Amino acid sequence: MNATWDPTTAGVLRLPSERLVRGRGLRNDLPPGPKPEFGLYLRGRRPPQVDWESRWLRWPDFWLPTDRAGFAEALRELLERAKTERVEIACGGGFGRTGTALACLVALDGVPNHEAVAYVRENYSKRAVETPWQKRFVSRFS
Repeated sequence: MNATWDPTTAGVLRLPSERLVRGRGLRNDLPPGPKPEFGLYLRGRRPPQVDWESRWLRWPDFWLPTDRAGFAEALRELLERAKTERVEIACGGGFGRTGTALACLVALDGVPNHEAVAYVRENYSKRAVETPWQKRFVSRFS
């Protein structure tokens, strides 16, 4: 079990495996408390440098990742790292791309794809996964 994030902190999602992942919007200030040890950043353009290990995937706002195989690989890495590290997923606002990635992560962690968006909306944010094509992407993610 990952106890590196405080599970009661806003933005922290508990996965079915009990691992904890933080989602956030990069337009907001870095939340108080410990910093992540690894971040997956989903932006149309390269995000600013951070003081921790990170990976950037090109993903234009309101759309889908441009490298779907790279996205799946990055999520698998993040899921593995979440066992022992503070990990986060972030985009501009923290809802569409971040919510979609969290829903795909939840599916990798065992929730059926058709239930993953509802899981993330209930346990992370009601605003997660903003477009019909993002929802469809989750339903087909493997």
